[in-house]
Amino acid sequence: MRTTKNTYQQFITIEPLLHVFIWSMVFLYPYIKYAGREGGYMMSFLHEINALVFKMTISYLLYFWYFPIKNKLKNAPILLFFLVSNIMLYEFFDNFFHPQHTDFWVHFFTNLLTYISFGVVFYAIYSVKNNYKKQVTFEVLSKEKQQAELMALKAQINPHFLFNTLNTIYANALRKDDNTPELLLKLSDSFRYVLHKSQHDLVTLREEIQHIRDYIHLQEERLSNKVVVQFSSDLDQEEIEIAPLLLIGFIENAFKYASVLKGSNHIIKIHIELNTNNLLFTCENPYAKIANNIDETWKKSGVGIESTQKRLQLLYPEKHELQIQTENNQYKVLLKIEL
Repeated sequence: MRTTKNTYQQFITIEPLLHVFIWSMVFLYPYIKYAGREGGYMMSFLHEINALVFKMTISYLLYFWYFPIKNKLKNAPILLFFLVSNIMLYEFFDNFFHPQHTDFWVHFFTNLLTYISFGVVFYAIYSVKNNYKKQVTFEVLSKEKQQAELMALKAQINPHFLFNTLNTIYANALRKDDNTPELLLKLSDSFRYVLHKSQHDLVTLREEIQHIRDYIHLQEERLSNKVVVQFSSDLDQEEIEIAPLLLIGFIENAFKYASVLKGSNHIIKIHIELNTNNLLFTCENPYAKIANNIDETWKKSGVGIESTQKRLQLLYPEKHELQIQTENNQYKVLLKIEL
């Protein structure tokens, strides 16, 4: 939840003042109405207190008991009993101030209409308060749902990345490549990043790009002359924060599909640019429809475009623009994020 007060909390804060204002106006209305007239308001202060107590009793019975209950129709007879009893008791005590009063039924229905009017007023207050409360509840549940989905998506990342990088080291170990120690160091750094940084909500763009560089280096060693990577970055600030492992899925995808193509020196272009909190990421790789026939298990490994799209929707709603184009045997990703 936001640290600032939400609308419901603001309403709860001012609600007591609203109640005080309503009953103050009810109590003072007769005196204000007859102010300036000869003799003023003729009824005593105690008479108004008596009337106020009965009006408040039925109003708060509705507000705290009847309006919140679910089965209102079932409890309507009980409400009617309290309503009639309240009017009868009010008439009894009011007779002490009007001993000559004889129009019982006229006063009965007048009081009934008065109570209905107060019921409408307090139902309006209750409805506004309840709507604000539902809004807060919805926001809390929505945020909890998003957190659960994000944790599930992050959980998918670790085993997939482990699978890909171990294949890279295994291939180099079989060749007894002299670069294997350096690759192991890169792998160690990558694991450390995935295992620790993925648990954070945000990381610096500098850290994310370093992780991408390590991954690219591992893939370049594994694929040897199969691919040529053109990676560039242009950042006006490196310490700005971004969700971890947000870009790697597109890069994994580029290597995955370029690696199954025939021939060598397939060019993968990756560019990351940051200008005044606006991130531009582009990734372009050769693509052929034959790649759709590759093994489904291998095809679905890695972070995955679908998972990345879900994370973007959850983490940067209405703050990102993603375009994926497949034309002229080229697969191009264009991602813009407002950080």
